[in-house]
Amino acid sequence: MMTTEAHTWSAAELGQLTEAEVAAIAYRLEADDYPNAFASLEDWHRLRSIAFHRPELAEPYLHLLDLEAFDEA
Repeated sequence: MMTTEAHTWSAAELGQLTEAEVAAIAYRLEADDYPNAFASLEDWHRLRSIAFHRPELAEPYLHLLDLEAFDEA
């Protein structure tokens, strides 16, 4: 039985990521070669978490997230 529940990465897990691991996530997203949509969403959510918690690692790959700045003023 497949679960669609997203994994939440802890600060410790995010803190241990290397540049190579983040690059591998980005490569998979750019290649878009996943067995199903849920697998790609898992990587997308992981890269998004990295962007918020370790922005220096995700900065070269922000184009994959399509994040838009919002002016809430």
